[in-house]
Amino acid sequence: MGCRSVDEFECLNRIAEGTYGVVYRAREKCNGTIVALKRLKMEKEKEGFPITSLREINTLLKGQHCNIVTVREIVVGSNMDKIYIVMDYVEHDLKSLMETMSKKKQSFSLGEVKTLMLQLLRAVHHLHDNWILHRDLKTSNLLLSHTGILKVGDFGLAREYGSPLKQYTPIVVTLWYRAPELLLGTKLYSTAIDVWSVGCIFGELLAMEPFFPGKSEIDQLNRIFKELGTPSDAIWPGYSQLPVVKRTQFTEFPYNHLRERFKERLSDKGFLLMNKFLTYDPQKRITSHEALQHDYFHAEPPAPIPPAMFPTWPAN
Repeated sequence: MGCRSVDEFECLNRIAEGTYGVVYRAREKCNGTIVALKRLKMEKEKEGFPITSLREINTLLKGQHCNIVTVREIVVGSNMDKIYIVMDYVEHDLKSLMETMSKKKQSFSLGEVKTLMLQLLRAVHHLHDNWILHRDLKTSNLLLSHTGILKVGDFGLAREYGSPLKQYTPIVVTLWYRAPELLLGTKLYSTAIDVWSVGCIFGELLAMEPFFPGKSEIDQLNRIFKELGTPSDAIWPGYSQLPVVKRTQFTEFPYNHLRERFKERLSDKGFLLMNKFLTYDPQKRITSHEALQHDYFHAEPPAPIPPAMFPTWPAN
């Protein structure tokens, strides 16, 4: 069966621009269904279908899960020169929603934070279970429906990974959510980079502001070290051999300040989980599967609230 034409949809407004394409809110003409339509960037159209677009489509189709954005179909432009992914439309992205809430002096309750984190971890666990690295987890790529369902979106940087690890480019993941091993120049990385991003998102949900909003890679590292203490070979074997460490003199910050940062927003169990997400040594960092079993979610109040109990926010 061939792909349908994009002419069967009416573009309503532009929602966002991701790594490899522009996203529109659109209406299917035949039945009025509102969808998200992602036009994939075809910068080298003369050379055929771009590998990044193929990779994103393949990853999305492999990664279908209730907490991952749903792909309905692939449609093409009138001259077969443009490719669009048709996805379920989801009302909010977490970044924009939190900005709106902050202006109104609102924040997520701890029960809501737990529910959002569990949904995020289920999505990440599903991806990792299917040998997929997302490589760009951040609040602007997390969508939240009016029924409280979180969905991970924008798979423009996602890659399949294998064992043994292959060498990849370290310049992935938006700076504020980038794991220290990437910032320090490693080319051998795995699922732990997504888990670090999850830890940064956890902090952002609690504080309603970005956890480590660095202005450059060195500034990002200094912010992390100042908050968590500067790493060493004792806690992260091989640290001194990482490319950036060999050529940079970092300030020695001896202490971890996470406890003071979150105060009453983070219980003892929450503090333990946060530290496990933000463990320097990627080999020792908690996995998404382990995090899903953590006592923070299951052994202390408040309990995660059912998604249907989330308040509804007006859609943009």
